[in-house]
Amino acid sequence: MIERYARKEMTEIWSAATKYRIWFEIEAHGCDALAELGVIPKSAAKNIWDKGGSAEFDVAKIDEIEREVKHDVIAFLTHLAEFIGEDARFVHQGFTSSDILDTTLSVQLARATDLLLVGMDRVLTALEKRAKEHKHTITIGRSHGIHAEPTTFGVKLARFHAEFARGRARLVQAREEIAVCAISGAIGTFANIDPKVEEHVAEKMGLAIEPVSSQIIPRDRHAAFFAALGVIASSIENVAVEIRHLQRTEVLEAEEFFSKGQKGSSAMPHKRNPVLTENLSGLARLVRMAVVPAMENVALWHERDISHSSVERGIGPDSTVHLDFALHRLAGVIENLVVYPEKMKSNMDRLGGLHNSQRFLLALTQAGEQRESAYRLVQRNAMKVWEMFRTQGNAGEGAFLNLILSDQDVMALLSEDQVRAMFDDEYHLKHVDTIFARVF
Repeated sequence: MIERYARKEMTEIWSAATKYRIWFEIEAHGCDALAELGVIPKSAAKNIWDKGGSAEFDVAKIDEIEREVKHDVIAFLTHLAEFIGEDARFVHQGFTSSDILDTTLSVQLARATDLLLVGMDRVLTALEKRAKEHKHTITIGRSHGIHAEPTTFGVKLARFHAEFARGRARLVQAREEIAVCAISGAIGTFANIDPKVEEHVAEKMGLAIEPVSSQIIPRDRHAAFFAALGVIASSIENVAVEIRHLQRTEVLEAEEFFSKGQKGSSAMPHKRNPVLTENLSGLARLVRMAVVPAMENVALWHERDISHSSVERGIGPDSTVHLDFALHRLAGVIENLVVYPEKMKSNMDRLGGLHNSQRFLLALTQAGEQRESAYRLVQRNAMKVWEMFRTQGNAGEGAFLNLILSDQDVMALLSEDQVRAMFDDEYHLKHVDTIFARVF
């Protein structure tokens, strides 16, 4: 992970100190269960908690031991024994390393998801607030980057809100799927450990029970988890790209907040670049790049190989840390986004009312004209407006209206009052309330 794109709350989940503390808790809770079953003395279980619970694990010392034994869990257990003493022989009874590693990963991913949900909620709150603020702020809708028909900036943001609400639901489901415990022994058959130990550890660690494991928790769970993160990252980029387009000089309908003293370019003092949303596009790529490796981790040799391990040591921290940072950055961008309603209106009007072309097409068919013929009548006037716009940069207010009024073939089918009524932009916004009621 890169500190530049990380928040302390998330990085702490993935720190070595946190990992070893979780390892200890799993082992100690397991000892409690083993003591209740009469496998180890209850005094030993208590001693393990008393001495291990207050221990300050030395990460450097564990690393030093691992360099010799070439095994991370054994290195930790060796270090733990230094605190516990003779009763350390009762630790890890019937466990396999993956019982500790996989259950720990589940705990870390679940805790990371809780932080991601906080970020999602902040984004949703910001989108809702700004959407309602601009519920009736008219702007041109675009398809293929070209003016289409009017919408409102609030509707744009409401669409993003609905998308993030779906993403949040997927994240909740992903958490449920990933938050599972497996304490089932070397090959998942509980040969040397009672299933009651797994049940106890799962309850204490806030996890569900994996119903059937091999040596590890099945990796389809992890694939689904990282896929959910990838979709959320894509939603972040969806909003970011829209803001980047709106900030383009030729458009400038909205822009990232530009603080006093901020610099946009080392060479060009006039620059105000959309650096935050561009950064979000990049972070989205980092999160999404974990999805395919997570999918490839599902198919392992027989009951397990370790080809997934090195992948997850990277994508677990990196994906959650980057997504957490991106969510809070996006929320800040939305909260502080500078919106220019007057520019939205003037951009829409540059094509002289051309956005009403479909209304004329439909009106002519209602008046008895065949659709193909009606399309040609409207398009021949529309193309003249496009040419005005191309040569002058602005077709001029009422350009399309004047051409329609001058077209005898059109006016033979429609009255002047009908024509003029079709240039009321409120017509396009009559169902905004319905959309908002559906979303909010």
